[in-house]
Amino acid sequence: MAVDESILEHIYRGESKPTLRLYSWNPPCLSLGHAQSFKDVDVERLKSHGWDVVRRVTGGRAILHTDELTYSVTGSANEPVLAGGVLESYNRLAQALLHAVKSLSVPVEMKEHEDGHTQQNLNPVCFEVPSTYEITVDGKKLIGSAQARKKEGVLQHGSLPLKGNLTRICDALIFENEDARDTAKERLLARATTVESVLGVGTDWETAAQAFVRGFEAELGIQFERGKMSPSEIQRAEELVKEKYAHPSWTERS
Repeated sequence: MAVDESILEHIYRGESKPTLRLYSWNPPCLSLGHAQSFKDVDVERLKSHGWDVVRRVTGGRAILHTDELTYSVTGSANEPVLAGGVLESYNRLAQALLHAVKSLSVPVEMKEHEDGHTQQNLNPVCFEVPSTYEITVDGKKLIGSAQARKKEGVLQHGSLPLKGNLTRICDALIFENEDARDTAKERLLARATTVESVLGVGTDWETAAQAFVRGFEAELGIQFERGKMSPSEIQRAEELVKEKYAHPSWTERS
C-alpha cells in the first residue's frame, strides 16, 4: 500500500510515469476500505491464521489478499485513461480488465448498473456484491476494484482471485455468532468466484500478470515500459509504512 502511494506522489511531482503495478501478498493480508471500521476485524482469529491487516486509501469493504493477482493503476487525473469522474475512468479501466480476463478464457462480462448499494455498505465483505463496471461471471463477482481521486492524482486497486476458498475472509471478521458466519460463507460462495472455479483448472500468477499487461495495452492503446522503483520512491514508501500503514492510528481506527 505504501509503494502505491509513494508512486502516486512521485507522479504528482513529475518524477514518475503513470504506472500499472502487479503484485501478490505474503503473508495473506486482510485489507480494509478507507472508511471501514476496524471493529469489523476479529483480531484473535486473524492472528491465529498468521494473517496481516492493512487499511487502503481506496474505498470499498474488506478483502483477504491471498492466492490472487492484485493490480494498481496510478497516474495524473489529466491522463486520458484516468480523466473525467470516477465512473468514467473506472469504465475505461474495466474494459482493459475485461480484455485481460477474457484472454485467460474466462467467460466474463461487465456489470453495467449498480444495485444492492445499501447492502454493500452494510456488509463487511467486498466481494459479496458487484458494483458498477465490475467484472462478473454468471452474475458472480470475479474482480473487485476501488478508486481514490486525490490532489496527487488517481489510484485504483483491484483484486483477481486465482484460486482457493473465498470464504476464508469470514474467519477474519466479526459476526454475531457462528451461524451468522456460516451463512455469510454460503452467501459469499453464491455471489463471488475465482478463476480456477470457473475454468476447472489452475492459472498461475505470471500467466495472469502477462494477460493484464496485454489487456491494458490492447484496450487502452498504450505501451508499457518495465521499470523498477527509484531510490526516492523506495525511501518514501518506507516512510509511509512507519508514518501511516503500520501505525494503529491509521489501520485500527473505527
